[in-house]
Amino acid sequence: MSVVEYLRYVVAAEQAAEFETAYARAGAVLTRAPECLDWELARRTDAGTGAGEDPDPAGTVRYVLRIRWTSASEHLQGFRQGPLFREFFAAIRPYLPGVAEMRHYEVTLEG
Repeated sequence: MSVVEYLRYVVAAEQAAEFETAYARAGAVLTRAPECLDWELARRTDAGTGAGEDPDPAGTVRYVLRIRWTSASEHLQGFRQGPLFREFFAAIRPYLPGVAEMRHYEVTLEG
């Protein structure tokens, strides 16, 4: 059964364009990986100022990366141990300090 990995990033606003360019390169690698079924990168569009919401730190932009893998083990033992990971990692490495969450989730319902 496939799993979904979610990564939440907080990126300095002045690095947002570079971050998206880096993920375009990394995404091209994911697209070539047989363990990756699909992926998408989304940027937060609201300011997080409503009741109970988590406001963005000043001067930052939030992103969520969703990657659907064939399985968690194929992601961790296949992709991460395989020849494409080095190229993927090189593209995103500068942005790892901005990772707020990196987790696998099992899809329980789909529409």
